[in-house]
Amino acid sequence: MLPDADALPGILLDLAVPHEDINELVALRRTLTADAGAMRLLDECVEELVRDIGEVGEAGAGVPLGDRLAEAPATLGSYFAAYVFVAALPHTRAFHRERGVPDDIGRHTLADFGRNMAFHRRQHGTGGVLVPQWLTLHFCGELYQLGRLQFERARLGQRTGRAVAASGTDVTPGEPCLNLHIPGFYGPLSPEACDRSLDSARTFFARHFPQERHRVAVCHSWLLDPQLKRYLDPESNIVRFQERFRPAREPGAEPDRADTDPVRFVFGDPNLPVESLPRRTSVERAVGDHLRAGGHWHLGHGWFPL
Repeated sequence: MLPDADALPGILLDLAVPHEDINELVALRRTLTADAGAMRLLDECVEELVRDIGEVGEAGAGVPLGDRLAEAPATLGSYFAAYVFVAALPHTRAFHRERGVPDDIGRHTLADFGRNMAFHRRQHGTGGVLVPQWLTLHFCGELYQLGRLQFERARLGQRTGRAVAASGTDVTPGEPCLNLHIPGFYGPLSPEACDRSLDSARTFFARHFPQERHRVAVCHSWLLDPQLKRYLDPESNIVRFQERFRPAREPGAEPDRADTDPVRFVFGDPNLPVESLPRRTSVERAVGDHLRAGGHWHLGHGWFPL
C-alpha cells in the first residue's frame, strides 16, 4: 500500500533518499494516484516483487522489473520505481520481523535504496532509481548490509562450484553461499572493516537463516581484476581485499570485459570519455591510465571459505 502524502517524507528519510528528491516524490504522488492505470501497474509490480519473498534466486522472478517499469507514464519518469519499492516496504519489514532481523541491520540494508538514487543523480543530474533490478535483492530478503560489506544469500554456480570442489573443499555447485558486494559511499575498504563485516555475517546468517549452511563466500567484481596489482601499492585496501580470495576462474575472457564498471563506480558515470578521466587518486590513475593505454578491465571471480 502506498503511504499517504504526510507519511511519505518520513519513510523516504528512513530509506536514505536524498533530500532533494523528497519534495518531488511527494508532489508526484498526486500524479500517480490520479492515474488508475499507473496505480494498477504499481500494484502488479509490488505483487510480482514480493511473491517469492525470502526465496533465494527468486527476487523479481518472472518479467524483469525494469520491463514493467517501462510501462509507467512518462510524467512519473524514473521515479515510478521509487513508489514500487516504498509500497513493497511493509512486506519487506514483515519478513525481517519474521526472521528476527535487527532493526538497525534492516535499516542499513534498505538505505541502499537512497544510495541508488544518489548514484542516479550523480550520473544523470536528475532524480530517479538507477538500477531497480538490483534493489529487488534487498526488498525480497536476499541481501543484507553488515558493516562495510553487503552479503547476498545465493547458490554456487557451476563454474565457481567446480573450482571450490577442485580445491578439496567439500562443497558442490548449487549449495548455499554468500555473494559479497562492496557498496559505494561507505568509506575505505579497510581490512579491519572487512574483518568485522565478515564476523558479523557468520553470526547473522547462522542465527537468522539457520536452514542455510553458508560455507564459502564468493565475489564477482572488477575489484578482483588482478591487473589492479600493476598499479596499486601492495598494502592498498583493494589489493589486500583481493588477497582474501582464491581464483574461481581466470578473468580476461570477452564475456568478463567490464571497462565501464570501474568508470561508473570510481567516477560516477560509465559514459565519461576516457581521455578526460581525472588522475587525483591512485585508483583514478589506475583505471584511467589502463584504459588510455588500450587495456581492458574485467570482472574477477573469487571465493574463500567461511
